[in-house]
Amino acid sequence: MLSEKILVAAFTRAVKRGTLKMTTAKGQEFTFGDGGLPDVAIRFTDNAAQTALCLHPELKLGELYTDGRLVIEKGDILSLLQLLLQDTHGAFDELPLHRLRKIRHWLTLRGENDAHRSKRNVAHHYDLDGRLYSLFLDSDKQYSCAYFDRPDASLEEAQGAKKRHIAAKLLVEPGHSVLDIGSGWGGMGLYLARAAGAGSVKGVTLSEEQLEVSRKRASAAGLGERVRFELEDYRATAGSFDRIVSVGMFEHVGLASYDEYFRTCRKLLRDDGVMLLHTIGRTGAPYPTNPWITRYIFPGGHLPTLSEMMPAIERAGLMVTDIEILRLHYAYTLQAWRERFRAHREEVLKLYDERFCRMWECYLAMSESAFRWQDAVVFQVQLAKRNDVVPMTRDYIAEREAALREAESRSKPVELKRSA
Repeated sequence: MLSEKILVAAFTRAVKRGTLKMTTAKGQEFTFGDGGLPDVAIRFTDNAAQTALCLHPELKLGELYTDGRLVIEKGDILSLLQLLLQDTHGAFDELPLHRLRKIRHWLTLRGENDAHRSKRNVAHHYDLDGRLYSLFLDSDKQYSCAYFDRPDASLEEAQGAKKRHIAAKLLVEPGHSVLDIGSGWGGMGLYLARAAGAGSVKGVTLSEEQLEVSRKRASAAGLGERVRFELEDYRATAGSFDRIVSVGMFEHVGLASYDEYFRTCRKLLRDDGVMLLHTIGRTGAPYPTNPWITRYIFPGGHLPTLSEMMPAIERAGLMVTDIEILRLHYAYTLQAWRERFRAHREEVLKLYDERFCRMWECYLAMSESAFRWQDAVVFQVQLAKRNDVVPMTRDYIAEREAALREAESRSKPVELKRSA
């Protein structure tokens, strides 16, 4: 069959280290690699599955695994991705990826995430049963890249370091007003009030489930007067703020809406204000996000390159005062999430079903592999309107982190209980 020939050619070129055994739908067996680890065996259940993978591998790999038509008989989905990506970094010349990516990139340029579509996209992922996230996130429900400031840090410690690192770059002073765009379950906003001393924090989210949890947390912490959360699109937010923070939300804005996003941030930021944008991005050439991820996990999402972000920032009249690129931090974060998800798999099955478990195992593994073997990174971009509102050297970051660490020891965070 033609599909077998194409897959044999692709796997022969891709798998140089490790071992991949492929069994076709007709029972033919092929082995690729040098015989080392990882050692993975896969089997196709039908001929159509093989053809589908050849025609659209970026979409169909996840679909076939989720549907049980691509069966991993030895190893796991992350090991398979390692074999396919560790040397190719996702470039399969034998398959029509480049043509498909060009078409999808053109569609990305045209697809604008208006307020209605944005809320629908957020609900697809973030309004799932809240117990699901409690099974694999840290106790503060930080659903974004942690900051491993030391190799042996636990997930909880690394997520705490992330909040501290961001707060230090924000240069929050007592009494400052802060806007948190995409406030999640409220952890960042509560931290900025409790440890950094912000006078008021407004968090905006489009997730009704996250909004309810955030408000309960603020009330339980006795911060209800200083920290408030609203179900609100950032484009509808009014007022002006000393500081703006946005963590893990920009990925959902969509390329066609970048100008509107940064213009809105400039309008909301005071003249002497500082903004910190924390977003997943890419270091290579611009191209669309994995289509399986955008169809099943994060509809409407796009991972930007700096070359896509910077023109919109400049057109909005903002200036970049600092950029930090976190490389393997998210790979370690996702590894921790994936291991926790696997450890609680039986509890996830009680909430959903086997297909959902395979879909989320695939999502976590694909995401981790993108940071380990492809070009995914995290950008922390500091923005301002003036060039004199941020210190001239970066020494202040470590100094403020030390002060925040001391402040943390004097304040008791409100943790979310792990439940099933």
